Amino acid sequence: MPPKAVDRRRQPTQERAKATRERILDTAAELFGERGIAQTSTNLIATTAGISIGTLYRYFSDRSILVEEILERLIADAEREFAERVFDLPTAVDPRSLDDYIRVAAEILDVFAEVLVAKAALVRALVASVQFYSSGLPELEPRLRLLVKLVLINYLGPGNDRDNEMMARVLINTGFAAVLRASADGISDTDRESSIAMTARMIGTWLHSEER
Repeated sequence: MPPKAVDRRRQPTQERAKATRERILDTAAELFGERGIAQTSTNLIATTAGISIGTLYRYFSDRSILVEEILERLIADAEREFAERVFDLPTAVDPRSLDDYIRVAAEILDVFAEVLVAKAALVRALVASVQFYSSGLPELEPRLRLLVKLVLINYLGPGNDRDNEMMARVLINTGFAAVLRASADGISDTDRESSIAMTARMIGTWLHSEER
């Protein structure tokens, strides 16, 4: 995989410049979701944002930098959701029941859904871009794995570190894929909720069986 693109441009400090930068990112994210990344040129982003192409390049040297920044915002949103919601889970009491494991799996998947379903089109565009861009979504896994691991420890107790690491990996990889599929076009809210709940039961049952 090629090295990650690095933007050498300075971050704006004035409020107007910050607002322009955010408008570019918001416009790019919307167009990426609607058209796909490969089909969205920087010229189109600039025109849609109501700025010149020169203004866009003052903030972002090329399209890959926009992809990097948008991915970073997506990951930050997921991290914030975990910090605000999941750590409020009460500590499970020994002996931990099957329902305890299903509950923690459901809460983690719910955070994924909260972040991914709202931006499903953009997420699918980012996933499709993995083979073309150095960013891709693989960065999501290591960033969130530690948070998920901490959630498991906080809710289920310290346990075995290797087991917690494995459970975190499975929850992220399986949970992310399940929520992404459940956010596909044409799936109703009811079917999406049922699919995510069923996935939580499956993962929770597996976690419980591993503990026993």
